Amino acid sequence: MEMTKGLLSILLTAILTQNFVLSQFLGICPFLGVSKKLNTAVGMSAAVIFVMALSTAVTYPINQLLVRCDLAYLQTIVFILVIAALVQFVEIVLKKYMPALYSALGIYLPLITTNCAVLGVVLLNIDKGYGFAESMFNSVGAGLGFMLAMVMFAGVRERMESCDIPKFMQGLPITLVAASLVSVSFLGFTGIVEKIFG
Repeated sequence: MEMTKGLLSILLTAILTQNFVLSQFLGICPFLGVSKKLNTAVGMSAAVIFVMALSTAVTYPINQLLVRCDLAYLQTIVFILVIAALVQFVEIVLKKYMPALYSALGIYLPLITTNCAVLGVVLLNIDKGYGFAESMFNSVGAGLGFMLAMVMFAGVRERMESCDIPKFMQGLPITLVAASLVSVSFLGFTGIVEKIFG
């Protein structure tokens, strides 16, 4: 029971209070670039969740091997190579089975390789000393948090298209203001998660 509570705490914390995009500001490039339309935001988020979970599952045993062989200093390089290979795999699958989503994501799909949120979740799992199950829950939670942020922001941006925005605020300025307001909205979750799992 205590372990289940701990895993749920890690999951909810990653989704809500330690959201990689809105709290830790990792993965901002795809967040701003792909969130114009809801369907591309969901597609990109699903790809990120898959890559985060798979990269954690693959890098965890690799990290154990690196630590055992006193090669821990190679972690970042090895993790980047693993993530790049996984993104290539996702890209091939999307191109073959979902060509519409593949073309809609465009340049942002290869950017998952350089998405610091994917590398960040793998490195933070190690820094926090998580075991395999905890790492997987944290990774899936981080991916779901990324999806939640993307979907919310896509909804905000779709509504902004019908608004009369002053010329000097159009484009990136109003996008950044909207992103900061969405980010502030997540501050309210901090007390809730602490109260539940306190």
